[in-house]
Amino acid sequence: MASGVKPRVKVPKSAAAGETITIKTLISHKMESGQRKDKEGNVIPRSIINRFTCEFNGEMVVDVTMEPAISTNPYFQFEATVPEAGEFVFTWYDDDGSVYDEKKTIEIA
Repeated sequence: MASGVKPRVKVPKSAAAGETITIKTLISHKMESGQRKDKEGNVIPRSIINRFTCEFNGEMVVDVTMEPAISTNPYFQFEATVPEAGEFVFTWYDDDGSVYDEKKTIEIA
């Protein structure tokens, strides 16, 4: 994992079958666009999280392609319907080839 890159995810611990829940994700990342210059006038290389996905029990819930204009520390909030107990898998893909993931389980109440 690259220095300082840390995903954080909030998912309720349980939900009723068929309930729609709110999921919040944040990843600490500088998200360098590749268009700025350092103090010496050299272009700072692009370094962004270029894709974010969320799956529930192997089914895609969210698939987002990110562009250089996205802010530092990208935050996503979205809703998902929970048909059954299972596992959410959140994955962030970095320009440098790194992949960061986080898993959260949810129970049916």
